[in-house]
Amino acid sequence: MRKIIAIGESILDTVYRDYKPERSFVGGRVSNAAASLGDMGLPVSMVSECCTDKVGDWVVNFFENHHVDTKSIDRYTDGSTPMAAIFEQDSEDDKIVNYGVYPASRFNVIWPRIDENDIVLFGSYYAIDEPQRERLFDLLSYAAERKAIVIYLPGFQHGTQFNLTKVMPNILENFEVSKLVIDHDKDINTMFPNQDSDKVYNNHIKFYGPTYIHITPGENATIYKGMDKTVCSFDDQHTTNHLGWQAGFIAGLIYEIIAQDIKSSDIDTLAPATWQGLMKQAFDFAQCCATSDNNCVTPAFIEQKGKIQQQ
Repeated sequence: MRKIIAIGESILDTVYRDYKPERSFVGGRVSNAAASLGDMGLPVSMVSECCTDKVGDWVVNFFENHHVDTKSIDRYTDGSTPMAAIFEQDSEDDKIVNYGVYPASRFNVIWPRIDENDIVLFGSYYAIDEPQRERLFDLLSYAAERKAIVIYLPGFQHGTQFNLTKVMPNILENFEVSKLVIDHDKDINTMFPNQDSDKVYNNHIKFYGPTYIHITPGENATIYKGMDKTVCSFDDQHTTNHLGWQAGFIAGLIYEIIAQDIKSSDIDTLAPATWQGLMKQAFDFAQCCATSDNNCVTPAFIEQKGKIQQQ
């Protein structure tokens, strides 16, 4: 049975409007995609870390309630679980302030087993920042050797401060071990200012070999591989919930890869018609998650799509 290993930060997000809290939920594209995939009946393990405080309990309970294995979440005692305050504005982009205290020794996780054609999803600040970056990259290199489908989300939580020049070598190394790279307009604007997806692929990703998917809610998904470029467009995709949309898109793509039994060796040679089918499923998931309360698939959607029965 193919497994999904999701690696990323576990953060509690609280949305404020007019400086009053409206709702709190476990955020992050990796976390929310993992939860949706767990709800769809797929075997998912979350690799992350959080404190043994009440917020950490909230985070772990979230994953367990969505049928995600939490044995690989490191529960540290010295510090606090990260939180993000999101201040919604009517006329400008949301403002995010991050909180949290990590211990000196971090990311002491128990790595899950990885087999051929399993899917390893990773991204966020974990993928570039030390000390967890060094340990994470060892696992990614092993996953690539095991012929897993390694999917990299090269974005960052907004409000996070970093030195782009310092972390760029890590970003490029992540491209090298990945089978798929998925990003969004905001991601490439942060990493590669004033470059569109064509330039990002040709100047920074193409050399390393992964298939590159650039997504824009409300418009299209563009798939790049070698000299080929496939554009997939679907109607009625406009949303203001970009986090939920992206998490759903990622979950839908992984769901359909497993549903169609697409293996690691198949990714590089998929026909445009196959990509259209994969993108249709990804956009369906994205639209559902963008309109749900917790950025995850709804019970009605699960019933409609059906859970995958793997051999």
